[in-house]
This record gives sequence, structure tokens and C-alpha cells, in this order.
Amino acid sequence: MNQIKRVVIVGGTHGNELTGIYLVKKFDRAPELIGRSTFETIALLANPKACEMGRRYVDIDLNRCFRQQDLENPGLSSYEAQRAKEIYRSFSSKNTQQQNLIIDLHSTTSNMGLTFILASHHPFNLQLAAYLTSLYPHLKLLASTTKNHDSPLLRSISSLGGTLEVGAVPQGVLNASLFQQTEQVACTILDWVEAFNQGTVTAAKNPLTIYHSIQAIDYPRNEQGEIQAMIHPQLQGRDYEALNPGDPIFLTFDSEPVLYEGKSTVYPIFINEAAYYEKGIAMCFARKANSH
Repeated sequence: MNQIKRVVIVGGTHGNELTGIYLVKKFDRAPELIGRSTFETIALLANPKACEMGRRYVDIDLNRCFRQQDLENPGLSSYEAQRAKEIYRSFSSKNTQQQNLIIDLHSTTSNMGLTFILASHHPFNLQLAAYLTSLYPHLKLLASTTKNHDSPLLRSISSLGGTLEVGAVPQGVLNASLFQQTEQVACTILDWVEAFNQGTVTAAKNPLTIYHSIQAIDYPRNEQGEIQAMIHPQLQGRDYEALNPGDPIFLTFDSEPVLYEGKSTVYPIFINEAAYYEKGIAMCFARKANSH
């Protein structure tokens, strides 16, 4: 594989996720923190208007604006649609001659800890993921089962890199520990890319555990679309823990448990994410796969 020529560290894709916003601002003030000798590093504030307003987005979710048909549609004129087109023109590996790597920084209200979501199953990403988990054993790896076919997510503009997701932290709030962890992992990725370009990377030997997201689950609702139950207390905060058939998943307002009726064990993630209420998502289910 060719050398990486440019790494783009993105913050503020959502304007109320402060970890990425303030890290990008820090890197802007102190570019020596992210400068490496073999590639260019750019710190990008993805949605500056939403960041100013302290809102997730202005018109629509920027992190759902990167489908090819939307990027090519001149009729889409919302602030985020225009912003997505600008980011795509400047940084997509499909659009430039350079091999770009994207690190999109996000935070979540779910108890996801430190999670690296792979942009693709590219061998480069798997090598990087193995190295990261050898240094940070608590870091979880997540991959989408869609294999990136025309994904609407910002990270999909390059097959290299991915999303750093940290939580739990409320929207519009900074958490010093999670801020520091995010900065540390981002800088570790830059160091590893430098070593990759210099040909000094040694393959990590540790087995990889990757969670593959398989489906989104909505809350129970009535005919008017109103939520009829909450996340069950036994499930709240237990992202990445096994959910077995018959386990409680929701609790109605009358304190009746709703049980998981699936046939197999799954691993819920993004449990009770605040931003997903409007999307009709209570959590996502993932499967766990180990590789050696």
C-alpha cells in the first residue's frame, strides 16, 4: 500500500459534542502536537455553525449527508448538505489523488467507553486496530456490517481510519478524562501512521475482538408514535455486555418489563443515546467476533 499523505482529524461533526470540538481547537493552536514528518495533518471543525450554536446540527445531521447521491444532488441546499459537499471535495480519497486517513472525533451519552469504529475492513485498519488494542486493552472495536456501501457517514469518505467515539458524557459537556483519552489515542494513531510510512511497523500479535453492528432497535411505541417504555434499569449503562433471550430490555411506565425475544445473544451498544430519540433508535445490536 502507498504511504499515507494526509491525516484529517475531524471534530464538531455534531455541534454539541465538545470533546472533538475543543481537541480540534487545541490542535489548531498547537499544530506541533499533530505534526509528523512523513504526512500532513489537518485539524478540521466540520460543522462550525452548529458548534457556535451548541446544537447537534443547524438543519440536518451532517453525519447523514455523505451518500453519493446526496453529494451529487444540486437540489440539496441545507447548511449541512453544502458543508458535506465542501468536506467531500477537499478530503475524499475518491476525489483527490492523495491517500487520506480520517479520524472523526465523537462523544456519546451512552456508556461506550473508548470505541474505535473502523471506516472499513481494510487490512491497514485491522493492523492499526490491533496496535491500538495492544496499547489500550479497554478500547473496543466496532465495525459496520454494511461494509461502507454508500454510507451517509463522514468517515466513509475514506476507507482508511474511522471514528473515535467516547462516552458516557452528556451533550454540551466536557469530561476531562475522556478528553485526555481521546487526545492520547488520536496522537497514538498519528505515531503509528508515521511508523507505517517509514516501514517500521511491527505486526501486533494480540487477537482482535470486533463488534459488528447488525440492527437498530426502537422503543416500544403506541399508534401515535409515542414512546411506551424506557431502557430497563438492568440494561442501562451496560453497552457491550451480553443480552440473552429472555433478558429484560425495556420497562413500561407501569413498571412492566419487556423481554428480549431474539433467538441469539447480542451485544447492545449506543444504549439510550440522547441524539437517537429523534431517529427512533433505543440502541443498536452488535455481534461479537474474535480473530487471531
